[in-house]
Amino acid sequence: MPKDANKKQSKDKKHFMKDFKAELKRVIWPTPKQLLNNTVAGITIVLITAIIVFVLDFAFEKMNEYGIEKIKSVVDTSNSVESNTVLNETSNETEENTTEENTQTSNDVSNNTVKE
Repeated sequence: MPKDANKKQSKDKKHFMKDFKAELKRVIWPTPKQLLNNTVAGITIVLITAIIVFVLDFAFEKMNEYGIEKIKSVVDTSNSVESNTVLNETSNETEENTTEENTQTSNDVSNNTVKE
């Protein structure tokens, strides 16, 4: 690197540090009392928000559990009603088939008896 470039970098670094110090002097720093008050306020807001989120989460979870149990009971009762209906229909069909078979068998027996 040429010497001119080194001088320019050195100048830029000095200028940057001067500007940096000047900016830090313009900053309004909080007093210890303000710092404490702002810290307590921030922590309080975070805690209140956390409590609200926890309560809402707990409430929604309980509502969800109750809702799911309610749906399960409705589904179970409807399934049991449907299965009972299907069983009753199947049993009625079986009884009808058995009755028809018995009638047919009895007719066959009586027809055989009459023929003999």
